[in-house]
This record gives sequence, structure tokens and C-alpha cells, in this order.
Amino acid sequence: MSDRKHSYAILGAGRQGVALAYSLAAHAGAARVILADVDETLARRAVARLQALVPGSRGVFESRIADVSDAIAVRLAIRGADVAISAVPYRYNVALTDVAIDCGVSFCDLGGNTGVVRQQLARHEAATRAKVSVVPDCGLAPGLGNILAAHGIAQFEEALAAHVRCGGLPQQPIGPLGYKLVFNFEGLINEYSGLGEFLREGKRLDVPTLTELEELQFDVPRNRAPGGASERLALEAAVTSGGTSTCPTSFAGRIRDYDYKTIRYPGHFAIIRALFGLGCFDESFQAADGETLQPRRMMRKIIEKQLDFPQMRDMVLLRASVRGRAAGRESTLQYDLVDFHDERTGFTSMERTTAFPTALVAAMQARGQIAAGARPLEICLPTAAYMAELGRFDIRVETRTLG
Repeated sequence: MSDRKHSYAILGAGRQGVALAYSLAAHAGAARVILADVDETLARRAVARLQALVPGSRGVFESRIADVSDAIAVRLAIRGADVAISAVPYRYNVALTDVAIDCGVSFCDLGGNTGVVRQQLARHEAATRAKVSVVPDCGLAPGLGNILAAHGIAQFEEALAAHVRCGGLPQQPIGPLGYKLVFNFEGLINEYSGLGEFLREGKRLDVPTLTELEELQFDVPRNRAPGGASERLALEAAVTSGGTSTCPTSFAGRIRDYDYKTIRYPGHFAIIRALFGLGCFDESFQAADGETLQPRRMMRKIIEKQLDFPQMRDMVLLRASVRGRAAGRESTLQYDLVDFHDERTGFTSMERTTAFPTALVAAMQARGQIAAGARPLEICLPTAAYMAELGRFDIRVETRTLG
């Protein structure tokens, strides 16, 4: 399906912004993709890279200068686009949603904070009047993981339980945490903090992060490329925040259990819990001698340096399991994604699996496949159509039915 008549404006020309622009041009055949960033040099370099990556794309990509905290600059950057996509920190997304609605431009984002999402969804009436769609939390987790779960739930006459497990990892455990930083520090610590919002026995429940440790296994190609012999990786998963997004509310009354956990190599979460217990991620600490310290600021500098490991490629593992009943039979639908850093394009697996699924949502918005209004991803998205097209966006999900 070609989308060559559609145009998009991406706010943020960093790693995810570039991956979004690439996917819209390479997979959706976008007519025009604007990359807007406060850093003009960054935006221009992004356009040059994209033109080299996508044959015949000269004239498709355009750079703009825009500070996302400046509503007038954002308005100028997105004006005339079919869809605006936020690839900037989630704290800007409510204001960006308002500007997009005011401009008559549909809007989606990579999300990451359920409180912010609920503020965006409160714009439903305004978005409906403006005849635009607003779809928050479209990335990986929250995002693709919840789409897979929603698709699974729709396949059953009676859905019983949905469990989403996801992690961005180095292809081999490395360093003191068996981990490399695959997205920004603040996003990581946000996931490790607070509460996970779940459904348990049909009731919404807040579960502390870094708890309920479980073991799981994934079959991963030994050479870290599709096909060939596989090895079984032993992994662990624990509760983190934000992954379920609005699903516990959306699916209340339709499913008994819904939860999310983040995947890591064994031993990771024990160390992280100890660091939190010591106060290493506190904003401030009063020492015995009266000195005020800033542990979080220090830890950010340490982690960004010590967990960089540029020579180690990343991978993303995602599993959504949905158990239910249909035609008098109980079974489980299991959706597995195993994805790796792409040497040809240079995109990391975290960039690919966050940006490419979001690009597909944006393409569906541009085509009018998502109704006007501000609605949760799991409610507004036609999941069957989305799943049918996901492979064209270079995201491969294996589906199995288990007894």
C-alpha cells in the first residue's frame, strides 16, 4: 500500500526521529517528511543520512528549526502535515497535542508516561471537533506489546489473561549489570520507579516496580541473524512502570488479568534494587556532615559512560501471551518478536522496534483508518489490519497457538 500523497512532521531529529522518518519513507512511501529540531545541524545531518539510506528520496526529507517548548515554532513546523509525531521526551506531549489539534493535524507519540497519556486523552472532544486523531503511547512498550495483546484478546470469545514481557538488551550480557543503555537514562529510571498498573482477578491493582521476579526463556539465533540454529537464553523479568499504559482501564470487564514486566539477563534486578535501596537514584541526599549531594545526577553521568558499550550490538525481545476460550476450547496465543541491530542501515534494534511500529500507526492515521478523537491505542487501532501490514514495516512477529 502506497502513501505517497501523505506528509508527516517529526518533532525531534534524534535517534528515534531519524528511524521514524526512514520508516515513513522506506516502508510507507511518504511524499514528505519534515524533521524538526532545536539543533539545526542535527536536523540537517539527519536529512543527509536519510537521503543516503532511502534511494530516490531527494526532496522527500526536509529539516526545520523548532524548539518544542515554543508553540509558535511547533505550529510552523507541523503546518500542512497529515500527522505530527513526537520523538521528544514525554513531558512535552500534552502541549504538543494541543498545538496539533489547533492546527488540524493528527498526532501520535512514543509515549512512556501513563499520567501524560491520560491528559492527552482528555482532549478527545477537541480532537473530534478538529477531525483529527490523537494516539499516544505508540512505541515498543508501551505500544507494540499492547497492540499484540489487544489483537490476541480480540481472537477469543472470552479472554482470561494477557501477559506482556519486553526488554532491550545487549546481544550478550556485558558489564556489571549485564546491560547496556539502549535509551536515555531518565526513561530507564522512570521505568524502574513507581508502580505497575495491572489487572488482577478483574480488579485494577498497583504493584511496586522491581518486584515479582520471574524466569523465562527465549530461543535466539546463535549468530544473531534471522534463520539458522538457535540457542535458548535464560532470562528474568520484573515489574516496571508504564508498560501497560491504559490497557487495565480499557480491558476492565473483558479480561481478568493483564500485566507487564521488563526482561533482563539474570541478576540485573537484584543489583538495581540494591542501588535504589542505597538511595543512588534519589534527587538529593543529606550527608552526616551536612553536605547535600545529588546522587541521581552523579549516577546519570556514571551510567551513561559505564554502560555505553558502543561495540556491543543490541537486541529486543518481546512476548505477548493471551489465554482465552473460543468454541468451547481454552488455549494461549503467543506472539514473539526477536529483533537485532541492523548493520545495513545502522539502526539499533531499540530504534527499529520503537520507531517502525509507530510509523505504521502514523500511516494509518494519515489514511483515515483511525477515527477522529483522542483514544487509547488498544481501542482505536484496527489490530487485524495493523498485524497484516507489520511485516511490510520490517517488524517480524511469530504467532503460535499453545494448548
